[in-house]
Amino acid sequence: MKNQKQSSNNVFEVRERLKSKTKRTSLLVLTAMLFAIAIVLSLVEGALPALIPSVPGVRFGLSNIAVMYSLFFLRKREAFAIAFLKSMFVLSTRGLIAGLLSLSGGVFSLFVMIVLMGIFRERISYLMLSIAGAIFHNLGQLAAVAVVYTSLYTFVYFPVLLISGVIAGTVTATLLRVAIPALKRLGR
Repeated sequence: MKNQKQSSNNVFEVRERLKSKTKRTSLLVLTAMLFAIAIVLSLVEGALPALIPSVPGVRFGLSNIAVMYSLFFLRKREAFAIAFLKSMFVLSTRGLIAGLLSLSGGVFSLFVMIVLMGIFRERISYLMLSIAGAIFHNLGQLAAVAVVYTSLYTFVYFPVLLISGVIAGTVTATLLRVAIPALKRLGR
């Protein structure tokens, strides 16, 4: 009887380990698909005209839709993984400075959104998080430019980046709202 009880416990443990492994595998696959979506959105955005034509480098940040979705509906770890992988993609396709800007903006943006989510919990909207994320993404990139080029004059560019951050954050949040049903179907 004791052996039978141990055997049933072992079967239960094996089932639980398999379920856990399946969940981890599903999460990994979903994260990989979100990264692929981020890359495709980045390529699509590269074909679009600039947000402010006379100002170079100002974009909507469409690939951040995948990062924000993973932050809101998966875990922080996956959001950071996608942001990091996006930066590595930028590094490999556009060079060191672009990769550094992508990483600094992406990590700083995510950090600020996580802090805001912790402070305001359910009282903060996707829109406000997206706008804050876009503004702090721009600030992170601006700080990296100031360090690389050792010039504080780059911060003169801040008002333009603040306005473009509000616009880009609004567009990204709106598109995220539209994309959430489709993205949730990916996770099934």
